[in-house]
Amino acid sequence: MGADNLWGQGSGPDHDRAAGDPGGLLDLLHASAVGLDGEGRIVLWSAEAEQLFGYGASEVLGESASRLLASPEGVQDAAGQDAAGLFGQQQVGRTGAGVFLARRKDGSTRLVEFRNGGLHDPEGHVLGLTLAADLDAVRRIEGDMALSELVINQSPVGLAVFDTDLRWIRANPALTAANGATEEDVRGRRLRDTLPQLDTTAIESAIRRVLETGEPVLDQRTLGRTPADPGHDHVWSESYYRIEDPRGKVLGVAVSVVDVTERHLAAAEIAAARDHLATVAEAAAGIGTTLDLSQTARELAAAVVPRFGDLATVDLLESVVTGQRTLSPPADDDPTRFRALAAASARPTRALDVADPLDEVTRYEPSRLMCRSVREGSPILQPRVDGPLLLEIARDERAAAALEEEGVHSYLAAPLIARGSVLGVLNLYRTVNTRPFDSRDLRLVCELVGRAAISVDNARLYGRERDTALTLQHSLLPQEPPDLPEGLEIAVRYQPAGAGTEVGGDWYDVLPLSDGKVGLMVGDVMGSGVRAAAIMGQLRTTTRALARLDLPPAELLSHLDEITTTLSESFATCVYAVCDPKRGTCAFSSAGHLPPLIVQPDREVTLVAPPTAAPLGVGGVPFGELELKLPEGAMLALYTDGLVETRHDSIDVGVQALCQALNGPPRPLEETCDMVLDTLSRCSGDDVALLLARLGPTSGPAGATA
Repeated sequence: MGADNLWGQGSGPDHDRAAGDPGGLLDLLHASAVGLDGEGRIVLWSAEAEQLFGYGASEVLGESASRLLASPEGVQDAAGQDAAGLFGQQQVGRTGAGVFLARRKDGSTRLVEFRNGGLHDPEGHVLGLTLAADLDAVRRIEGDMALSELVINQSPVGLAVFDTDLRWIRANPALTAANGATEEDVRGRRLRDTLPQLDTTAIESAIRRVLETGEPVLDQRTLGRTPADPGHDHVWSESYYRIEDPRGKVLGVAVSVVDVTERHLAAAEIAAARDHLATVAEAAAGIGTTLDLSQTARELAAAVVPRFGDLATVDLLESVVTGQRTLSPPADDDPTRFRALAAASARPTRALDVADPLDEVTRYEPSRLMCRSVREGSPILQPRVDGPLLLEIARDERAAAALEEEGVHSYLAAPLIARGSVLGVLNLYRTVNTRPFDSRDLRLVCELVGRAAISVDNARLYGRERDTALTLQHSLLPQEPPDLPEGLEIAVRYQPAGAGTEVGGDWYDVLPLSDGKVGLMVGDVMGSGVRAAAIMGQLRTTTRALARLDLPPAELLSHLDEITTTLSESFATCVYAVCDPKRGTCAFSSAGHLPPLIVQPDREVTLVAPPTAAPLGVGGVPFGELELKLPEGAMLALYTDGLVETRHDSIDVGVQALCQALNGPPRPLEETCDMVLDTLSRCSGDDVALLLARLGPTSGPAGATA
């Protein structure tokens, strides 16, 4: 169907209108046709004329039009004639237009707008043709059309009309300006022939769908370019509506078009920002899971490969790793001492073979880019890297050759800065990924490195405090066991918590007493770090002083409890045993500590259960005492919870595992200590104190007394 068919003027089997169906402007006006002969008599009378004037054809044919239709009070026509003369003999065949007051059959009058014209019959006679319509209907339709035209032409929204063959019918000024093509350029043509740089397939598919279903398609987005701005992509929001006449005949599709490029770009920026945050958050989630410096560096390297680069190294300043107080960058002309803590690659590469050896110190000349990044405290981006520039990146020519062989074509260095101090640098390389680093990569990497630097600095600070606490802990524990009386063998072990865990307040002590007796103590200060180690030292010193008084175990713990209550809300558990090798006895008292174990000569393991009491520091709680007779060859085990408690198992499970470990064949105490630690303490996150004592030959029978 062509353009004319939009208004019902075409024909064909699919589009013919049934007789009397309105489909055009004249049908909306109900325009009537009246034919006059040369004498002004009515010779033609349409059905619409009958509706307008009320006379049937048989009543008017042959009658004078001016006498029958014109009211005596009729208005003048456009030329100033009176109404009676409009249909006179002199006017037949002449062109004219105007408004007159028509008289209807029922005597009423109606203002009618008319158009006069002439017709010629085969004999050459001139006939008059008058087209007339109700003035109110004409003015109403004129107003509607004027308003529609005003809205279409002045609307800032692009508006278009397509016929049922998907050809342009109308395009308003807003749309022609956006398209860079006038309405005349596109009328009657298909969209694909006029705007080929758009996704015309999707647009025409939407038009067909609306033509077939009648359901509007709203806010369909199209990305492309038009002749109005051929150098830039635009995004348009389009809505499609089917056009029908009053009887429901499909005439075409109307399309509204809004340029939403700025809104699209803003949404894209917001989405990019969300993606930015999500990427950084996802990458940072795996960094800083421990307080171990090397592990944190490895987590950073793993987080950026292959997400941001194909190869990465994390190098910290040697002063950071060794815990020196001065963290200021080196001078401009001084070499920089780095220690490589981590390296990661997306695939096997020889570059790692020539990279700085992990956990070894390497000197870099000040001309190297990573030195400049640390010195200036700012990132360095090299989108394109060639042979000469690789010499400024790598440690030496051999390393530069390896990087070139691996296809390194882009480089980024980001300094690790936390709390105002430069800690080191992350080096990123791209090899397989052909896209060079850009400003977006730089922002993402720097934000991630900024977060990672806090974790690195936390690990550094923790390491320094842990070393301090460990040094204090070791200085407060017995360095060498004292001289022991005959008949008693002792072995002790202290194992600090693993890296990434604070040193606790575990301790042990062996105290020579009078008459060949020996005091054995194992304890655990609640808490960790330097403070716990310091309190442990105070308790150990106090215990040694009280032990000189040769006090029974329960009485010694009572005095120790009184002193602990003065140590700023500190609490500790401990067990104190006094062994008498001569008598073959051992007296126990416990302050909320784990039960000692006794391994009988036949390897049966039993738990010692002294009367329960609260930990030291609670105050006012009496301590009980239990004395046992031990057979020759019996072994006593005192220990702290770090040996038997893990994150996954309860203490009961750990104690049972300890009993099984001690139930094996007899061996020297030193070997037994090592075996127990190897078996039980590998999964512990706490420090461990272990004291083993074995009785030698004694006089007197074995037994137990309470």
